[in-house]
Amino acid sequence: MTDQLQTEQQTDATSQPQVKYRHDYRAPDYTITDIDLDFDLDAQTTTVTAVSQIKRLGAEGAALVLDGEDLTLISLKVNGQDWPNYQLRESQLVINGLPEAFELKVVNKIHPAKNTALEGLYLSGEALCTQCEAEGFRHITYYLDRPDVLARFTTRIVADKSLYPYLLSNGNRVDGGELEGGRHWIKWQDPFPKPCYLFAVVAGDFDVLRDKFVTRSGRDIALEIFVDRGNLDRAGWAMESLKQSMKWDETRFNLEYDLDIFMIVAVDFFNMGAMENKGLNVFNSKYVLAKAETATDKDYLGIEAVIGHEYFHNWTGNRVTCRDWFQLSLKEGLTVFRDQEFSSDLGSRSVNRIDNVRVMRGAQFAEDASPMAHPIRPDKVIEMNNFYTLTVYDKGSEVIRMMHTLLGEQQFQAGIQLYFERHDGSAATCDDFVQAMEDASNVDLSLFRRWYSQSGTPILTVRDDYDVEKQTYTLTVSQKTPPTADQKEKLPLHIPLDIELYDPQGGVIELKQSGQKVSNVLNVTEAEQTFVFEDVAYQPIPSLLREFSAPVKLDYKYGDHQLTFLMKHATNDFSRWDAAQSLLAIYIKLNVARHQQKQPLSLPLHVADAFRAVLLDESIDPALAAQILTLPSENEIAELFDIIDPEAISAVHESITRCLAGEMADEFLAVYHANRLPSYRVEHADIGKRSLRNVCLRYLAFADAAQADKLVSAQFESADNMTDSLAAMSAAVAADLPCRDRLLSAYDERWHQDGLVMDKWFILQATSPAQDVLKQVRALLSHRSFSMGNPNRIRSLIGAFAQGNPAAFHAADGSGYAFLVEMLTDLNTRNPQVAARMVEPLIRLKRYDENRQNLMRQALQTLKGLENLSGDLYEKISKALDA
Repeated sequence: MTDQLQTEQQTDATSQPQVKYRHDYRAPDYTITDIDLDFDLDAQTTTVTAVSQIKRLGAEGAALVLDGEDLTLISLKVNGQDWPNYQLRESQLVINGLPEAFELKVVNKIHPAKNTALEGLYLSGEALCTQCEAEGFRHITYYLDRPDVLARFTTRIVADKSLYPYLLSNGNRVDGGELEGGRHWIKWQDPFPKPCYLFAVVAGDFDVLRDKFVTRSGRDIALEIFVDRGNLDRAGWAMESLKQSMKWDETRFNLEYDLDIFMIVAVDFFNMGAMENKGLNVFNSKYVLAKAETATDKDYLGIEAVIGHEYFHNWTGNRVTCRDWFQLSLKEGLTVFRDQEFSSDLGSRSVNRIDNVRVMRGAQFAEDASPMAHPIRPDKVIEMNNFYTLTVYDKGSEVIRMMHTLLGEQQFQAGIQLYFERHDGSAATCDDFVQAMEDASNVDLSLFRRWYSQSGTPILTVRDDYDVEKQTYTLTVSQKTPPTADQKEKLPLHIPLDIELYDPQGGVIELKQSGQKVSNVLNVTEAEQTFVFEDVAYQPIPSLLREFSAPVKLDYKYGDHQLTFLMKHATNDFSRWDAAQSLLAIYIKLNVARHQQKQPLSLPLHVADAFRAVLLDESIDPALAAQILTLPSENEIAELFDIIDPEAISAVHESITRCLAGEMADEFLAVYHANRLPSYRVEHADIGKRSLRNVCLRYLAFADAAQADKLVSAQFESADNMTDSLAAMSAAVAADLPCRDRLLSAYDERWHQDGLVMDKWFILQATSPAQDVLKQVRALLSHRSFSMGNPNRIRSLIGAFAQGNPAAFHAADGSGYAFLVEMLTDLNTRNPQVAARMVEPLIRLKRYDENRQNLMRQALQTLKGLENLSGDLYEKISKALDA
């Protein structure tokens, strides 16, 4: 029938990708209530038949404009009749002359094996799978590919049974059977309306781990985790994490699972971490597979968090979805908050909070200061994939956390329940969520809403004064958000400032105003405010921004004595860690200046003594001690400066490491031996001890090299788990110990056939402080375990070098930039999403000296001149050059 169709091929008149604005949103002219999909699966050519029930919502005569990319249209029918009244454009199918309600049948072909971008239907190894968020469904069939069109999906899959014995999709399995020629079919039905970005199909041959979960209402839920053949022994932790997630969501949020089955599929080729498709979560295998020999403690905790995150999306993202993609933080910021709370309730709340804040200070603050700065609810976008950012996710979570702080757990939960009552089964906005919180709590959040529309990192400046005669203590708090690339003018925000005051003995001073006890959370709502506290008998030492109560930079002139006091006496574990970070920051900044002036670097003995006290404090949680003793990363340190000097930062980081290692070598060795464990268990107490022990080993590697070489070698050779193996190898690489190459070679020989395990090895090589690290990285592009077709390998080698080795990437000769240009030139056509994530370190040129800026600008101009530059890269490169 194709030859008989009258088509008109049209192309966009503009060559550059176009900006879309949030304020231009309007409801669709049509909606789709039900869709029946039929897949005749084949890796080379798959035929997709889509039968949709459609209703007109807009004006009579409105055209139906369907999205579609890389599709071959075979036929089009309306109410069973061939429909010639349509036009095919570059990425759209425009149908005219339609009745008010009708059935649309579209048949098209797609080519999964050629799909290297990993959007739509593609090959992951031998399996076929889909990725449809944000706009991948248009690579499967012509459709209203927008999140505010919710339909009930029924999916029939037909395929060769020998190649694809498992045929999976959303919802519940309702039918299936055998066909001639060794083929079979399965039919799935999802009773809950959903946008097409939550659609999924997976076909392949897997090992399956099965279990069940009994809900609080007594329903049996079948649980299935699909992994590549031979990996079944690495799926158990994911299953336990899933059951913990389901139980926690019932207990903490009063939310029960709604289908009869919940499935997870682990695939090797995936652009992101995981995807919350209704009832059929597709995961990067990195966040499913774990056993002691192949996964670290960090991997285990990461799997638990990501399994939780995607499961929690069943309600915060699936049952209530986004009206449009500008509202992405509605589901992601909220669900990150939920997975952070899940991890904190199951493990160490203080350690989880510290980990989250490290991400904010080391990466999200940098994003706020970059050409891609945007609010958690962006106002404009070119390529939606570029807004799956730390700002939307992690800062979005911090905004939810601030609401939780302002409302309290009880009122916050009341707001959540009201939100579901109002919006279950619909597409909502960020304003809808805040309104539910406000209505449920009677707390005025009108000013707080600015967090959704204003970008950048506020600077909170605090100055204090103590009146010994009146026994009053005054805090003067001012806030200012520096201009960002997208917004020049900033307004005051509603900032919850959590504080505590201590007397000289470490006792907590009760906060009083006008004779009444007041909350320790101060409501900062103006450009400048004064808070006066009464009955303060002693000059207090303040603990400010406890629990990182707002995503801001704090400017308070702490002295060394105050910070060492807080390291010892603060009642809040996060505050103890934060005081240690602030103490280090003083001497990091001082030593960076010394390095730039070619002066010797040093660290006062009292600073080392403060950290020694932490190390020797037997009452402290080992996990917390390990966090306090871990220096901030070079990327975290960079955020202490307006102009970043990566060479000086690297030198100072190593100098402080060596100084602490030399001053505390005996103590590090004693604690290292004291925390040896007889066997490996994934329990939080053991994780804490291993963490502290391996921090000690890392420092010891920078002390006596001969002793360290023996210790590191012995740990690597005797380790019965990946945590200790990797820690030993990491210490050898960081300190360039004699055993370095031998350990790397032994690891390679043992694990080269396991890509996930080798990712850790690639990261170590890419972040090595060795002078010839770039030469090593280039050589590893030809390694037997590396593939430019696998996003995990790309991130572990190229991404780790560009983002995790700033001194080498920002080499003064521009060699790091030239290397990244080569890699991005390849990835631009191979996988634009991955390319756009890799370019991030290059677009932040304004943070560097003039020579580096010029080299980075030249690199960006080279990329901008590429033929067929993807929209993903174009947006970031053009913003960086325009800035």
